[in-house]
Amino acid sequence: MIFIARRAFASLLLVCVPLAFASDFPIKPLRIVVPYQPGGSTDSLARLLGQRLSEGIGQPVLIDNKPGASEQVAAASVAKSAADGYTLMMATTIGLAINPSLFSRLQYDPAKDFAAIVPVARIASVVVVNPRLPVKTMEELTAYLKANPGKISYGSAGSGAPSHLAMELYKRAAGVEATHVPYKGGAPALQDLMAGNIDVMIALVSEAMPLVKAGKLKALAVTSPGRNQRYPELTPVSDTQGMKNFEIYLWYAVVAPTGTPKEIVGRLNQSFNTILNDKDTKDRLIEMDIEIAGGTPSGVGTIMSAEGTKWKKVIDEAGIKAD
Repeated sequence: MIFIARRAFASLLLVCVPLAFASDFPIKPLRIVVPYQPGGSTDSLARLLGQRLSEGIGQPVLIDNKPGASEQVAAASVAKSAADGYTLMMATTIGLAINPSLFSRLQYDPAKDFAAIVPVARIASVVVVNPRLPVKTMEELTAYLKANPGKISYGSAGSGAPSHLAMELYKRAAGVEATHVPYKGGAPALQDLMAGNIDVMIALVSEAMPLVKAGKLKALAVTSPGRNQRYPELTPVSDTQGMKNFEIYLWYAVVAPTGTPKEIVGRLNQSFNTILNDKDTKDRLIEMDIEIAGGTPSGVGTIMSAEGTKWKKVIDEAGIKAD
């Protein structure tokens, strides 16, 4: 009887301790791991939301940049961290949806190693060309590519990068050919596009539009289903004949190590949604060319599953491999 009572008491402790821990959360600084170097869109988004989160929970939120291996360095680090809610990751479509089809072996399992917190945002891309290319619309670009098969080159941030996959998707939809020139990052690709060493690229709006406004590149269309709030003069690619369902976004989601208590996941989800509904935050993100998402933890899985299916088809058909 005493043994049974003790065992029951021990079991009760196992249940109550995590609940008590969750109710006190947070009692120390949080860390958001960013899979890229400081200064880019992902880093800027994480720093803004981290600042707002810190103000809301009354604890510091530290940004930990861990670039490398197409988000694998950061993802593997977070996957091995304690599942206590104090380590988060600003994950993207790349790490959660594209990498499983791109790499034969990953340092982490996107489906098993993470607890989704919230889908936070997305960024559309824009089709940009060197100003000397004699096209002004997507229809003209398609016609020019068909008239010059194999003579036109496009740049990307690397083999299997979203900018590469986006052009492969366009090529198949339009029935055109172009030569792929991979770079080590989007910035050098855009530099060569401005210099005329390549002809076209599908790049993030946040990275390409400052160059368009400076007159160094020419924008043809955006990859969002409707017109961009900041650049309403640009038509969507989906308005082009034969491109009805052409839609490309880079999605961002906050995740934690799998096993993070549901109470903490719920608390963090509520905090992030409150931040995303704040007018000042919305205005700041619009200035960064970032569209707010928000929603439930399950929304992350829904989004990334759909993205994974779409990009797996492109990767398989094009025979793209990163390793």
